[in-house]
Amino acid sequence: MPFIIAIDGPAASGKGTIARALASHFGFHHLDTGLLYRATGAKGGDPIVSARDLTPDDLQRPDLRSAAAGQAASRVAAIPEVREALREFQLRFASQEPGAVLDGRDIGTVICPDAQVKLYVIASDEVRAARRAAELGSDVADMLNELQQRDRRDSQRAAAPLRPATDAIVIDTTDLAIEQAIATAIAAVQSARELRPR
Repeated sequence: MPFIIAIDGPAASGKGTIARALASHFGFHHLDTGLLYRATGAKGGDPIVSARDLTPDDLQRPDLRSAAAGQAASRVAAIPEVREALREFQLRFASQEPGAVLDGRDIGTVICPDAQVKLYVIASDEVRAARRAAELGSDVADMLNELQQRDRRDSQRAAAPLRPATDAIVIDTTDLAIEQAIATAIAAVQSARELRPR
């Protein structure tokens, strides 16, 4: 049975960086599930049809990290039929041996509620805005406004709202160096692996 690590949290909290580091450290597969929603939104047209027809090649688009793609992702992610269409993609990915790391907004609560490790990564709004603005070369104040709008939309949607699983380990990266955040996550996963029945 594969070992599944579910990582959730708002945009620019550091969850993607932590997810990639964990996958590399433990030799697991990694899926940034936000790319599924970004690719669906970026394809345009009927989002439900786009989600159903999504292929791995669609995840290679160079524009998926843009702020516009992030906003489009947040909008289509509120559509229950889109979420259901992409759920099967994520479940197939999570079933790969020896294990998988999935990061997103509803992995620990909806997609993989039985994951062996659930992390919820957060940071202050101001720190997240500064990180994302530096990444995209945009204005910090504009980015703060965009992130707060997106957080509200993601947290208040009826379908799979952004929230920590009840048994998630919360990692606040506001004042942590990335090496510290990664070390904290590795320790949590290592502890769970040692407790797992052989």
